[in-house]
Amino acid sequence: MAKINQRREDIRKLVQQSGYVTIEALAKKFNVTPQTIRRDINEMANEGTLERYHGGAGWATSTENLSYGMRQKIGHEGKREIGQLVARDIDDGSSLFINIGTTTEQVAKALNDHRNLRVITNNLNVATICATNPEFEVIIAGGVVRARDLGVIGEATIDFMDQFKVDVGIIGISGIDTDGSLLDFDYREVRVAQAIIRNSRRVILCADRSKFGRRAMVRLGHLSDINILYTDALPEGNWRRMLDDAGVELREAVREIGLENDLELE
Repeated sequence: MAKINQRREDIRKLVQQSGYVTIEALAKKFNVTPQTIRRDINEMANEGTLERYHGGAGWATSTENLSYGMRQKIGHEGKREIGQLVARDIDDGSSLFINIGTTTEQVAKALNDHRNLRVITNNLNVATICATNPEFEVIIAGGVVRARDLGVIGEATIDFMDQFKVDVGIIGISGIDTDGSLLDFDYREVRVAQAIIRNSRRVILCADRSKFGRRAMVRLGHLSDINILYTDALPEGNWRRMLDDAGVELREAVREIGLENDLELE
């Protein structure tokens, strides 16, 4: 037991230093099987020592998000499938809000073969992606550019979003608490997302399975504020009943696109 405790303490230090470490890297470093590392990560996540992600572990904090580069790597395949699933449900000629996030950027990529979309965004990455389609009209919100992920935030951004009423608002999230609260790390980003919700006829939330039960400090709203949740795979627990109680439609890529062979269900 002492050896296990020491390994887990070393894992904690490595995750704290780097922000995110893969299961493969940890198994190689400690010369144990990936299954052993998964057990370590699962138990440490239950204790709140770190956060469990598909393929690895990240530092557990409710006040600061992982770096943009780290977030791009975590659950990339699942986010890509979420993007494809969302895109299938967006009609040509629609007006859209798309906010900040690595998952919403995958939605923007999947929309590239659509026609006559009007995209309003506070995400410069999304604007760049959508601008490659000459049939899209891309409108960028004004405000302060957040250097770490090229998100645009602030009072000017909120005022800008409040000028529109669109068909679909597409938002990402940092965490969904066990009481159904939608959570994020930056209150300025949250206020923009709230403006998107109130100015959209239909609200889509994109959240890969690592977001369920993840902690963050700022409350954006509740599951009942959205219409449809798109995810790669819903984790075990009471999530399905919670979605039903909130009146939220669930779309799972694992069921609708067939990710069973792609996802490493841990």
